[in-house]
Amino acid sequence: MASSGLQLLGFLLSLAGVAATVAATFMVEWKKQYQGKGHRIYEGLWMSCSGNERTTCEIHESLLKLPTEVQATRAAILLSLFLSALALMVSTVGMKCTRFMDGMAKSKSTTAMIGGIMFMISGLLTITITSWYVKMIVQTFHQTHRLLSYEFGKAVFVSWAGGLLTMAGGAFLSCRRCCRSKSSESISSNQLLPNSNPKSNYV
Repeated sequence: MASSGLQLLGFLLSLAGVAATVAATFMVEWKKQYQGKGHRIYEGLWMSCSGNERTTCEIHESLLKLPTEVQATRAAILLSLFLSALALMVSTVGMKCTRFMDGMAKSKSTTAMIGGIMFMISGLLTITITSWYVKMIVQTFHQTHRLLSYEFGKAVFVSWAGGLLTMAGGAFLSCRRCCRSKSSESISSNQLLPNSNPKSNYV
């Protein structure tokens, strides 16, 4: 029961991490810039917004005109989400609380472990590309004039949190001790019981 609880905890953590990653992907405030009094410019992976009290947003129409960090981050985040979607399906099949692959304890635990590893790779990819994006923004900030440079926004922290939660959940799912089936342990114990008293059937 404890191992299935840890598996469920890992699955929920991974699910929360994927949700945070999706939210960060569609957030506009990946980088921000302040011009004058109250005029703000926000740049996201899919659109840019600008204005004072009321902001107007425009979707990025041309992919080639986007900065390198935006193109790379967009591609890596989409790859991470695709890998997380596969991990969700694989880990659902391998979890003890589901009825898939009943009677195949070893295969079921291995499937859960594979799903957890996929979650860990997805979270690591999200953290890596987000950190690289921040590094590029910081380098540009120091190289250009401060009035014309951008700073990283709230979406970066949401993306980091999503990657960390996804990795943490994947670690619980991929734990061999957590995925070890009790059925195999009970079978091995039943096999040892007759050996403890081999002469019990004789008078």
